[in-house]
Amino acid sequence: MRGQDPSCRITRNRRWQLGAAAALLLAGTGAIAQVAQITMVPQLTGQQPPMSIQPAKPVPKWVVDDARRMRNYPDQPPIIPHSIEGYQLSVNANRCLSCHRREFTQGSGAPMISVTHYMTRDGQMLADVSPRRYFCTACHVPQADIAPLVQNKFRDMSDMGVKPAGSE
Repeated sequence: MRGQDPSCRITRNRRWQLGAAAALLLAGTGAIAQVAQITMVPQLTGQQPPMSIQPAKPVPKWVVDDARRMRNYPDQPPIIPHSIEGYQLSVNANRCLSCHRREFTQGSGAPMISVTHYMTRDGQMLADVSPRRYFCTACHVPQADIAPLVQNKFRDMSDMGVKPAGSE
């Protein structure tokens, strides 16, 4: 023992510790991988392999009855109740405004866009539609006659038994 180098003992101990840590890390990674496979989120698209060639689904039919729909919550943007296929919506042109702009609603019979679309974000009124509200389809969408991908469990407050203020 007298002639042995003490640093040799430390090196052997250090190797043993590193080996044990690597074994624990490997075992822990395998356990995490097994748990992750169990709790994986299911695909919404079905059981087809992701890169397989599948026939295209038919294009859904748009709801084009021009009937206004009930909104689900107070600030919900109204849906577009007519076809917008072929509408030009770019920086230079917005076909929606040819009917829904304040000046044209009497002749077209279309509802006027909200006065909030004529305001800056600071609340100042503008003479024309605000640039941040110019692209209508950022908030307003046409309604298609299809089944939803995810079931909607939304219930209105009135359906849950909540009475309006002052009705008691």
